[in-house]
Amino acid sequence: MSILEFLPFATAFLIVAIIPGPGIAAGVGKVLGSGFKPAFYYMNGLILGDLTYLTFAILGLAAIASVFSGFFVFVKFAGAAYLLWLAWSFWHKGIDPQNMREQKGEGFLSSFITGYAVTMGNPKPIIFYMALLPSVIDIKAVTMNDYLMLVSLVIFILYMVITPYILLASKARTFLSNPKHLKILNKGAASAMAGAAAFIVFRK
Repeated sequence: MSILEFLPFATAFLIVAIIPGPGIAAGVGKVLGSGFKPAFYYMNGLILGDLTYLTFAILGLAAIASVFSGFFVFVKFAGAAYLLWLAWSFWHKGIDPQNMREQKGEGFLSSFITGYAVTMGNPKPIIFYMALLPSVIDIKAVTMNDYLMLVSLVIFILYMVITPYILLASKARTFLSNPKHLKILNKGAASAMAGAAAFIVFRK
């Protein structure tokens, strides 16, 4: 495929990516609650989820994925349940004003898995990769080099779209040293995560 043939995919994917969804909401909640590093780990989990669906689509596994729909349902509800647990935690406990600067947040694995679970249970990437992708790319004609190009585009576009969200949220968190502001931050982080969980569960 020529460079120009990737343009419809890049354009369509960019439009879908910039539409706020549960992934963005949960990412903002995570950076407000735990800081930039956990949110960065979470973002990479989101990206791996997108790459998983891209690979399924390229390999023609849409039909197989429908057969194993129970697995995706499990991932969907497991991700939502974890987000609800995080929401409950931040609503009732939140960030301690005494150690806000020293807080390390969550580790790599838990944050990464959360991001992956959110993407795997999110209807938006499922619809894009399994339904819309074939309309902008001739999947049967995709070579290994084409696949690698698509992977690169997905990674680049998602970093470009999501990074500003977590950077802005991280900047806001740095200046929230007032206990009253921290209370708002805790409730906001909890609400964002709970809203993302509800979106994942109830949107079909």
